[in-house]
Amino acid sequence: MEKIYKDTSINYVFYDNKSKTSLIYLHGWGQNIEMMMPIAKPFTDKYNVLVIDLPGFGSSSEPKEAWTLYDYADMVNAFVKDLKLNNPILIGHSFGGKISICYALKYRVNKLVLLASPYEKKISKPTFKMKVFKLLKKTPFANFAKKHMGSTDYRNASDMMRNILVKHVNLDLKAEVKKIKCPTLLIWGTNDEAVDYEDALKLEKLIPNCGLVTYDSCTHYAYLERLSQTISVLDSFIGSDK
Repeated sequence: MEKIYKDTSINYVFYDNKSKTSLIYLHGWGQNIEMMMPIAKPFTDKYNVLVIDLPGFGSSSEPKEAWTLYDYADMVNAFVKDLKLNNPILIGHSFGGKISICYALKYRVNKLVLLASPYEKKISKPTFKMKVFKLLKKTPFANFAKKHMGSTDYRNASDMMRNILVKHVNLDLKAEVKKIKCPTLLIWGTNDEAVDYEDALKLEKLIPNCGLVTYDSCTHYAYLERLSQTISVLDSFIGSDK
């Protein structure tokens, strides 16, 4: 299905079971709907389930301007209003998890599930490569630097999505997550090299009503690496809401 929001074409799938409980799935950077379907499909016969190709990914078009993560959250809320999914449960992986945090800070949420979600700006000591990259960005060799010296996500992105990625990386929500009041579940792998497991331990302490499920020896895609366990954990967390 397709929805037009701010001149942006958004691809999505929606399973309407006339349930009182609605689940919204948001994938990670560079991913698409298919990455969330393994943990969405098991619930499509019981709850209202919405899975979105976030603008700039999958079959959705890029935003016409560099959206902030709160702009993405506003887009999700437009779906909530149109489909009448009041007080939804948000389930987000990585980039989608950070959008879910922004949504929970601005709108009503029943519960929140964060799968290896970044939430603070990382300040690391600049490497020699980073110093050269920043220097070249100010010269006629800027395009070369972007294509060959930035992160993989940065190199693979269009100019518009690079601007969005920069906004994403620079958004620090560490002070804000303390305001999240809804029950929150974290699922993390101890071998996550994209968002360190130590971040999960800190986030669990920052969010007032929060629990952490740890998958030993799993990566940034821990939720898929232990799929049956994830489905079981989600089923328990969603509980009797119907």
